[in-house]
This record gives sequence, C-alpha cells and structure tokens, in this order.
Amino acid sequence: MSGSAAILLSILIPLVGAGLIALNGRNPNLREAVTLGTAALLFIVVLTLLPEVSAGGRPQATLIEMLPGLPLAFEVEPLGMLFGLVAAGLWIVNSVYSIGYMRGNNEKNQTRFYVCFAVAISSAMGIAFAGNMMTLFVFYEVLTLCTYPLVTHKGNEDARRGGRTYLGILLSTSIGLQLLAILWTWQVAGTLDFTEGGILSGKASGAVVGILLLLYMYGIGKAALMPFHRWLPAAMVAPTPVSALLHAVAVVKAGVFTVMKVAVYIFGIDLLRDTGHGQWLAYIAAATILIASLVALTKDNLKARLAYSTVSQLSYIVLGAALASSWSVIGGSMHIAMHAMGKITLFFCAGAIYTATHKTEISQMDGLGRVMPFTYAAFLIGALSIIGLPPLGGSWSKWYLALGAAESDQIVMIAVLMISSLLNVAYLMPIAARGFFLPAPHSPTLGEPHAASVGAAAAPQTRGIREAPMFCVVPLCLTALGCVALFFFADPLYRLLEPIATP
Repeated sequence: MSGSAAILLSILIPLVGAGLIALNGRNPNLREAVTLGTAALLFIVVLTLLPEVSAGGRPQATLIEMLPGLPLAFEVEPLGMLFGLVAAGLWIVNSVYSIGYMRGNNEKNQTRFYVCFAVAISSAMGIAFAGNMMTLFVFYEVLTLCTYPLVTHKGNEDARRGGRTYLGILLSTSIGLQLLAILWTWQVAGTLDFTEGGILSGKASGAVVGILLLLYMYGIGKAALMPFHRWLPAAMVAPTPVSALLHAVAVVKAGVFTVMKVAVYIFGIDLLRDTGHGQWLAYIAAATILIASLVALTKDNLKARLAYSTVSQLSYIVLGAALASSWSVIGGSMHIAMHAMGKITLFFCAGAIYTATHKTEISQMDGLGRVMPFTYAAFLIGALSIIGLPPLGGSWSKWYLALGAAESDQIVMIAVLMISSLLNVAYLMPIAARGFFLPAPHSPTLGEPHAASVGAAAAPQTRGIREAPMFCVVPLCLTALGCVALFFFADPLYRLLEPIATP
C-alpha cells in the first residue's frame, strides 16, 4: 500500500465505520463488532506508515485546493506518526471498554455514542497527518463539533451546561484567536506548510513573533492552558469512555499535539529560543502545572480530580515546547504518549469503580481495593506512571523535560517539575492507599454489579471480589501493562521523535 493511500484510508475508515455502526444500530452485537473491527483495521493501516516515516520518509497526499495555494493536504512526519499511533491504538481498547461500560450502566443512545466516537477518531487522524496549518484547523474544528454530542450524552441539565461550556470555550478560542493567527501567519510567511525549522524565521520581527505565539497558544483551547481550561472539568459530566477520549485518545492530545506542531514547524525552536518569547510561555505553563495540581488536591470527586490532573499534565507538553531545546521537545512529545497511557488507565479505573459500586467520591471508596484488586492495582500503576516513577513510561518524558530545562539553563523549571511530581503523589496515591488499607465503611454491600453487565461473573463474588464487567477490567489491565511497556520500549519512540528536535 502506498503512503498516500494509507493516509486517505486512515481518515476514511472511521467514517465508513461510523456509517456501518449507524446502519446496525438495532443489533448491538453487530454494531459493536463493527466498532472493534473498524478500530483494528485503522490501527493496521496507520502501522503501515511507520516504517517509511522511521526511515526518514514523509508520505504525502492532497485532496482539494481550499484556496489558491492552500490545499487540503496531508504529510506524515514523526510527531504526527506518534499521535496517529496513540489515537488509533487506544481506540481499540477504549472500544472494548465502552462495551462493558455502556451496557453495564444501561446507557441510552449507544449507537449515537459509537458513531460520534468514530467520527472523532477520523478527525484526530486528519489532525495527526495534516500537512499545513489550515488543514489541521479544519479537522480541529470538526473534532470539537463531533465530540459535543458525546459530552452532552446523558441529556440532563448538567450535561447541557457542561456542553455549553465545552463548545463555547473551544469554538471561541479557535475562531477568535487561532484562526486569526493562522491568517496572519499566511500573510507574513506566504505559506502555512509545516516545514522543518519553521516558516516564520527571518520573516517576522520580535513583536510579531510574540503576538502570534500568544494567539496560537491561547487559540489552541484544547491544550487547556489556564485560564482557558474550564471546559475540561466541565466536560466530566460525560460517560467515562468519553472522558477517556477527551483526556487520552483525541481531544486534549490534539491540543497539545497542535502546540508542539506550531512550535516546531511554524515558529521553529531556534526562533523561539533566540527571540526569548518562549520564556513567558514557560512560566505560564509552569503556573498551570502547579495551580491545577493544587486544585486537584481539593477535589473529592474522582473524575474531577483526574480532570485537573490532566490540566496540569498537558502543560508539561506546553513547557517542553516553550523551553525550545532538543531535549525538551523530545520530552514534551514523548509525554503525549506517556500521559495518554497513564491517564486512560486512571479513567478506565474510575469508570470501573462507578460501574461496580456507583461511587464517585474518593471519600466513599475506602476499602474498595480489597474487593476490586485488579482495578486498584491498575490504578496504582497508572498513577505511578503519571508521577514519573521507574519502571513506568512517564519517568522518561519527565526525565527528558528536566534535561531540556537544564539545557536551557532554566533551573526554576527543574524545581517546578520536582514539586509537581510531589503534588502528583499527594493527589493520586491517597486514592490507592484508601482503597487498599482503610477499612470499608459499614454498609450492607459495597455495590452489586449490574445484572446486565457484560462479563460479570458470579464466581468471583463468592471470594469477595466484585470487579466491574470483564469488558471494563481487561482494557484497564492492558493499559496498565502498557505503562510498563513504554518504559522498556522507550528507545524506538525516542528514535522516531529525534528528527523533529535535530532537523
């Protein structure tokens, strides 16, 4: 298969899958088989691009010319390859998890959920493989619109309110700020093509560079840089598989991926370093890292705590771009994958706890680790990866970010990374500790699994184990193992990303 065909298929396959899912909405088993088959096929197609990109190739494809000299074009480079693999790979495990969660909680509108999810993945593929900034912007907006029904899935007032915040902030920032920056860049540089070394070097003055950087960083609302972060906690009214999509698979990863693409291919790390404009962005990212972590400490609702954890963790990637050094760019880019694997594990665990016990508050979860040992063991692994403790993947991205801060003579940022890791410990480890070591509250039951739960078995309950449905537990165990695997197989990831930092 040619690279051009693989690119177009990676965008088309989820769309075709969405249509087939809709056609089979009356047959849940067939609908979900189509979902899993589509996800697996997409991952295989995306994998076919990896050897060429790893060897230094840049597969390309062009659809139409939107404006004279501005085509809807695609080109796969290492950063896009990474994001494409993350989104396509995690769609498979998220689809398996969704079957257990959606059935286990008797969720309504399940066909609409799977259709919108597939369209969101197609949009993520378009973002990952975009060859210019306008192409990326088109798919960025489609991603916002197709995930709105997922955020408002429950249909109650809380969901509608969360959806309004989600849509309002993301559309206003992208159209009001990001689109303005894109048009300005086109006027200054004469092109929007992603180019090694950047397209603004030698074409924009210091003041223009600073203003454009401000417009881009706050126009990319999906990166959740404070104060434009409220959409992310507001979107936690959505079902947990949607939260996993938002935090790990597509939405926020599309945001920080765009931040890194803009830093590397629009500005160029040399321009950001030489003009010094990356410094103010580094301090905003550092403030977001610490403030969001402190807010997370105050949240008793598990998903809310994880949401603010994500706000904090995303700014690690923004910090990597802002420091504008080889190590920091590699560390920030690696964190896209490392955080995705750790955070999807944590959200899977939160959803499994809710499905099995209907508990949402951390203070209600004492003793649950002894009746949900697989879920809590996976949560512990995911948490340790987010903290950055070896032998888990998150340790590598934080290590390279610290090297990048040292390379840029930003000792303050090394301190920020260390303090942040301690705050990670403070808001994540008590959840696992309470589950394993505190006695369960005196109540008749810790929560019975739903009768309709897929994979729920009676046998484990007789031994005191009351896990969520099998289709929920297996994916979270797999992603927890993924956190370990990323530590031992980080070198291929490093080699893939090395060219973006050393053009």
